[in-house]
Amino acid sequence: MTKISEKERIMKLASEHGLTLDVHSIEFDESGADFQVAFGNDLKGGPWVLRIPRRENVVEVALYEKKIVNFLNQKVRFQVPCWEICTPTLIAYPMLEGKPAATIDPNEKAYVWYIDENDPPSCFFDSLAEVMVELHGIDHQQAHEEGIKVSAPREIRESLAKQMNEVKKDFAINEKLWERWQNWLSDDSFWPQHSAFVHGDLHPGHILVNEDHVVTGLLDWTEAKVSDPATDFVLFCAVFGKERLESFVKKYEAAGGKTWPRMVEHIEERHAAYPLLIAQFALITGEKEYIEMAKQALA
Repeated sequence: MTKISEKERIMKLASEHGLTLDVHSIEFDESGADFQVAFGNDLKGGPWVLRIPRRENVVEVALYEKKIVNFLNQKVRFQVPCWEICTPTLIAYPMLEGKPAATIDPNEKAYVWYIDENDPPSCFFDSLAEVMVELHGIDHQQAHEEGIKVSAPREIRESLAKQMNEVKKDFAINEKLWERWQNWLSDDSFWPQHSAFVHGDLHPGHILVNEDHVVTGLLDWTEAKVSDPATDFVLFCAVFGKERLESFVKKYEAAGGKTWPRMVEHIEERHAAYPLLIAQFALITGEKEYIEMAKQALA
């Protein structure tokens, strides 16, 4: 399908949901695994984000995410998408202010940065820490009452152990990596004694910043839940490295975040377990690209 006909398809889909777009304004972001994303202006020039499910099995996930964004729009000061359209064929909401800290080039499989990757301004880290503290401080009982997943620390570890064993049935896992995972799971000193409301996929593409590089909002809440607070530091560790991670954890603590003695080490161990998530996604989608990616990561 050509880009012209793709734009017409998106315009028709939006029109069927009561949203009229300027066809010439429509652009695409194909980097998402679960949703095709398009951007377009309505006839008054207002910018919109449109998410079109790539598979039927992501619709249920989208309904869960709708609970998340509805809940968060009542609880936090930073920007969260406000879904005005949510059906099995289309999710659409007015575009939030700001730009992602980075976007993903689907061809190069690499970030295209808006902020300075090598020397990010301190205001980016300061404001990100404040946003994360606000998010992590959300009341668990209120989240549970809204149908959001809530896991206690013991349950998190038990779930991880189960996931590891399930993945091991389908993939060969490097012996040293498997041993590292088991040592981490069994050692109480790594683990926090508390849970937190986490974003769950907090990479630069989901972090909005203004022109001064201050964090203003977070996108894509598919993985949000009450779980291990370290979850939201894993991709920070992957992108910015251990030295910046250590500094950032101090900023997080200074902003009011709850830390524990081996927090940085625990985040590193969670990062080492990231291939587990790749393997799980590969099993869900059944797509060859992700299966090969999982095999390489686990080896």
